[in-house]
Amino acid sequence: MALYLVTETTGLNPITDDLLEIAIIDDSGAVLLASLIKPCNNTSWPAAEAIHGITPDMVASAPALTEIAPKIAAAVKGQDIIIYNAAFDTGFLGSLLSLAKSIKCCMEAWAEHSGEWSDYHGNYRWQKLAKAAAAVHFDWPGESHRALADSLACRAIWQYLANPDERKRVDAITQDKNNARLAKMALNELERKQNATLDARLRFIGQFIHHW
Repeated sequence: MALYLVTETTGLNPITDDLLEIAIIDDSGAVLLASLIKPCNNTSWPAAEAIHGITPDMVASAPALTEIAPKIAAAVKGQDIIIYNAAFDTGFLGSLLSLAKSIKCCMEAWAEHSGEWSDYHGNYRWQKLAKAAAAVHFDWPGESHRALADSLACRAIWQYLANPDERKRVDAITQDKNNARLAKMALNELERKQNATLDARLRFIGQFIHHW
């Protein structure tokens, strides 16, 4: 069974920054773990706070990573762990994921699916989670950049990639939206032409009356 894991942090450096939040859900969307985490190195993180909204006050009474580490290790043991940008999260969680059956990067899988090649990086271009989630018509249950909401988005993206029935369902929605967009464009163009024709006729009538 696949599990979906997302963290929020005080910054990008796993050596100097801290975890602030973690969420782990299963294939059905059931929450196995969702917790804020009290940082041990940092007392403020304004740049990261502006993104995920987690304030120092919110984590002041949260458990430390050492307190929930056993829960993390137990949850991932023997499971396939799906992470959007796995390299980032594994940098912070380290050995806590060592008992996982496998760790797969949803971001890299989505980049390959999207097929947007970067000559500079010599690889497929990575896409932000929000952009990938929008492509599979994910309805956010809360604010993005919070661990639980992001884990649900990761799940939706992975299930689109891995489940043919889910891909068929989502692609049908995409096709319907595209058809509606094209129909609206055609209608707008028709109205534009009709208005242009009407304006031309009114000008002709006006000129005729003026000369008559």
